Amino acid sequence: MRILFLSQFFSPEPFFKALPFATALANRGHSVEALTGFPNYPGGRLYSGYRVRAWQRETLEGIPITRVPLYPSHDRSIIRRTLNYTSFAVSASLLGPFLVGRPDVAYVYHPPATVGLPAWVLKTLKGIPFVYDIQDLWPDTIDASEMMTGSLPLAAIRRWCSFIYRQADHLTVISPGFRKILVSRGVPEDKISVIYNWCDEANIHPVEPDEGLRMRLGLSGSFVVMFAGTMGLAQGLDVILDVAALCATVNRSIRFVFVGGGVERSRLEAKAAGRSNVQFLPPCPMEEVSRLLALADVQLVHLKDKPLFRITIPSKTQASMAAAKPLLMAVSGEAAELVRRSGAGLTAQPDNAPDIARAIIEMASLSPERLREMGSRGRSFYLQEMSMEVGISRYEQLFQSVIALARRNGEAVRSGPGLVP
Repeated sequence: MRILFLSQFFSPEPFFKALPFATALANRGHSVEALTGFPNYPGGRLYSGYRVRAWQRETLEGIPITRVPLYPSHDRSIIRRTLNYTSFAVSASLLGPFLVGRPDVAYVYHPPATVGLPAWVLKTLKGIPFVYDIQDLWPDTIDASEMMTGSLPLAAIRRWCSFIYRQADHLTVISPGFRKILVSRGVPEDKISVIYNWCDEANIHPVEPDEGLRMRLGLSGSFVVMFAGTMGLAQGLDVILDVAALCATVNRSIRFVFVGGGVERSRLEAKAAGRSNVQFLPPCPMEEVSRLLALADVQLVHLKDKPLFRITIPSKTQASMAAAKPLLMAVSGEAAELVRRSGAGLTAQPDNAPDIARAIIEMASLSPERLREMGSRGRSFYLQEMSMEVGISRYEQLFQSVIALARRNGEAVRSGPGLVP
């Protein structure tokens, strides 16, 4: 198969469904190329060695990549975020049809405001069927993040997304709940497949804790509850600082370690100043993630208690399971059910400091053997249901089905009505 990756985000930006996915398909004998923007995520600044130009071609690990211009930004300004998304959408739509070959199928990756327009243009002008990978439900995600207010813009985005869903040849979603919502909005059920996300398996895997690193970070003798990932509005981490205060009154060995960046990090770090059981560490290179995750006794996942988040599965879930770390899932709905089904940890109610503190104190009382068992069960579930090997095989089969259907439909059109059943 000839496969086009259409995404605003691509390596060297840290997206597991970018270069690793593309190279895995290439290693299976497929021809893969990418149409993307100039790398600037997550900091909103261009990566070293890049400058915005009309277009740029390069090759990474054998994958030809065409980059088109965009406005670099990733901060809390809705105007700059909008410019970031729309600039790529316009440049990819205007330049993409002339810069990429004619693939058999396009894999279109998030978000709809960015990739929906060029995907539709490529299908209209070049007849390229596309599979759209829905990572977030728009405008639900925008509304939940509180980045945008007002019913009119949200309604406009909803109509645009509905149009793109109709134009897509197939949709993939990250949870059964996403599928139910889309079906309720009129998308045919047989047009949607659930394919769980995987994690960056090249860098995330079980390792033994580095006791020297634990000592250097001042974590020796502590029961470490780690939040590793984006600290944004959706994560609602103020409540975790309240949890830390509650835990300090019961078990002084429990220590909360926050790792990563995000628009809320500076404010949270300032709010936690002076608390002896709270520690912030800077973002670490992906190749160091497993060493850091290994220091945790429990990996904490938390999102605000909003309807949208009850049907999502945060990416930290897969990373923690792949690293064989016990999970405390403070997210309602499908993510919590997945943890219960896999036996990978405990659950707690989001935005509920007493309940989260209760669960953490309970986990701190468990034996090391019981915690290792939770981590082992999570990893087994990940390998069987969510791994890269499993996910790519499902995508490969889906691409083949979409191509075959597009060709049959094309033959029916050429043959005329009534001649092909």
